[in-house]
Amino acid sequence: MRQPALRVLPNLRLTALPVVVLFLTACSNLATSPERSVQIQRTAHGVAHIEAADYEALSYGVAYAHAQDNVCQTADHLVTIRGERSRYFGGAGSALLGLRPLSNDQIDLFIRSHMDDAALAAANATASTEAQALARGYVAGYNRFLRDTAERLPAPCNGQAWLRPMTLADYHRMSELLTIQLGIGALAGAVVAARPPSPAALPSLPAARLPQPAAPAPEPAATAVLHAPHASDAAHAALDEFGLVNPTLGSNGWAFGGDATANGRGLVLGNPHFPWSGVNRFWQVHLTIPGRVDVMGVSIAHTPLVVIGFNNDVAWTHTVSTGRRFTLHELTLVPGDPTSYVVDGKPEKMRAKSVEAALRGADGQMTNRTTTLWSSRWGPLLVIPRAGLGWTDKLAYAIKDAATLDARFADTWLDIDRARNVGEIRRAISNAGVPWVNTIAADRGGDALYADASIVPDVSAMQLERCAPGKPAAGLFRSAGLVVLDGSRSDCDWTRDPGSPVPGLTPIVRMPVLVRRDWVQNSNDSYWLTNPAARLTGFSPLIGAADTAQNLRTRAGIAEITARLAAAARPGGPGKLGLTDVETMVLRNRNFAAGVVLDDLLAACADAPTANSREACAILRAWDRTNDLDSRGSHVFREWWSAAANISGVWRLPFDRADPLNTPAGLNLGDEATRAKIWEALDKAVIAIRAAGIALDAPLREVQTRITSHGAVAVPGGTSLEGVLNVIETDATPALSRTGYAPASGTSYLQAVTFDDGGPVADALLTYGQSSQADSPFAFDQLEAFARKALPRLPFNAADIARQRIGAVLRLTLPEPRSFE
Repeated sequence: MRQPALRVLPNLRLTALPVVVLFLTACSNLATSPERSVQIQRTAHGVAHIEAADYEALSYGVAYAHAQDNVCQTADHLVTIRGERSRYFGGAGSALLGLRPLSNDQIDLFIRSHMDDAALAAANATASTEAQALARGYVAGYNRFLRDTAERLPAPCNGQAWLRPMTLADYHRMSELLTIQLGIGALAGAVVAARPPSPAALPSLPAARLPQPAAPAPEPAATAVLHAPHASDAAHAALDEFGLVNPTLGSNGWAFGGDATANGRGLVLGNPHFPWSGVNRFWQVHLTIPGRVDVMGVSIAHTPLVVIGFNNDVAWTHTVSTGRRFTLHELTLVPGDPTSYVVDGKPEKMRAKSVEAALRGADGQMTNRTTTLWSSRWGPLLVIPRAGLGWTDKLAYAIKDAATLDARFADTWLDIDRARNVGEIRRAISNAGVPWVNTIAADRGGDALYADASIVPDVSAMQLERCAPGKPAAGLFRSAGLVVLDGSRSDCDWTRDPGSPVPGLTPIVRMPVLVRRDWVQNSNDSYWLTNPAARLTGFSPLIGAADTAQNLRTRAGIAEITARLAAAARPGGPGKLGLTDVETMVLRNRNFAAGVVLDDLLAACADAPTANSREACAILRAWDRTNDLDSRGSHVFREWWSAAANISGVWRLPFDRADPLNTPAGLNLGDEATRAKIWEALDKAVIAIRAAGIALDAPLREVQTRITSHGAVAVPGGTSLEGVLNVIETDATPALSRTGYAPASGTSYLQAVTFDDGGPVADALLTYGQSSQADSPFAFDQLEAFARKALPRLPFNAADIARQRIGAVLRLTLPEPRSFE
């Protein structure tokens, strides 16, 4: 039955912090024990410090405080995970499903097909009592906020029919979407597009004869190991087309051990590059249950835990890993019946699911539409025609996602938040609950950890070869990183290792883990060069690739680290590392691509064929090869390199697995055809910049700005393609317009953390601020500090929090325990 909309008044706004009346009302309700209450304090930039006596009350406070900053964003997301976008916003509109924009009708069909509330409830019933308390508390805290502020909500959601309280089923759906967004969620459009061929398209066939099962192939010799796909431009372009690569999802994570630091303790740099809008925004929070947990950093989406941060003894960060979260399975269809397939020589009928959703037309009229979606033992069917993955009378394809029903997620980060050293973090991530990230950490004892213990199907290199499907699907792994297995054989299912906490997923004992006293790093390449002195190899290709070219950010990060440590080792050098050193390194804004290719270009500039290219050469010769605000000419390089980097054969020195940190390099100007394309790209770059009305020698501060309610803020940084560690990306096409570059993603939360005798010492900021509400004083209020490269020192102990507090303390009392459905 439709729930009534909340009664609201349209002309009242919620301020950034609750009004005095709300403080007094909340305080007057303190009539029960401390276990049923929570207090919320704010320090500079609205950073929330939340303290409670148990996990339910803590999460209650998190939800309330997060809603103060982001209530309309949450309310809109609830429409998404309920599959009701077409009902309220029309089917032709679009929104983000996780990280990908899709039409509202596609979102609704996928959500209504994928989400199984009974299965989610059953999976979450296996979580710890603390994790279940967190879920209950979050639902109650959000709903309390709606009740308390019904007449003061921000304009975007004030009085809207779609604004409704949260249920526990909603909460589980939000968690599910978070974990699958780099798996089946990224291919949602392909799932809802899957339809069997029409009867008219089927050939006239004699009586059906089932394909006979092939004799099981012997396991290949151990030497016949397939390498994962090379990180070629073509592969990345194909993955992007399928929604599996997103430029908003880069990150840098560095951890230094006691042998590299000035104080002999661990030091962590966390630099995730996530979207600046949408529910994947981070939110700064400090969570305390005295004697049980005291942790600070950022949560993501609607997670009532710190996912990147630090406590008294350990700091950590995450980067999106190269692991594959799903496999595709090629189905051999029963002749004459495109909705039946063969496994081990026997037919199996696909399951049809009728999905119904309401659709609001342009005239406001509501209609119901029903669509049939199909699934198999290997999961839902999908179609990606441009990859050759269609649904014909002979073949079809299904997707099996390892991250579905990941109810272990909350317990993983709960244990990380309470960890006392990197060994305990390793144990925390060993439960197969980490959906799609690497973990990089260091502790006060001076140990540094790298681990890719993310969710990866347990498929070995030998099984990948043995279970290869027919052509061309078999070639998709090398060309696009898509793993396709033979779905006509049951022995091609994932390995069920009894040592895995979830049979079918790769256990941590067969995942790359490295603990060192000097340093580890990751910038979204595989585990291979975590530390070049201890190269990691021998893992399943589904986890990542070894012996392949690295992205330029990986090479830039390793170059910065090794150069600084080498300087420290010299007599009279700068000494070992401290916080300001790593902050300087990542915010130096050095353009690594320029260091790799620009000398070759400038050496050839005497033969530049056009006036445009000659003028560009003059600008680039004077450029300081950084993406700092006063750098002149960085946009000329960006416009040129964004095209030139994709020229086939552009490198003068190809990748050499024996020298992966210095190759590929240079420009292949000796090849006439390549040379012509390189000059053509430079000529077009000049034309594009002039068409945008921007001077070729303009400083970056005039070219790259973000418009906020506080005014225009110039933003330093460059793109991942340029190998700039401090990534700043735009989602516009083309990226350059008459207003220059408009930052939309990149450096989001930036932290540098070490330890002293008093606890953690942390510098950190959130570029886009705490609030997604444009008129909030906490929306983009930290961006100017980021532009100045000035990371605030965070208050962690009670005395510092009290001294820096803004506003009054908010105390809330929880209702007595009840059902939250």
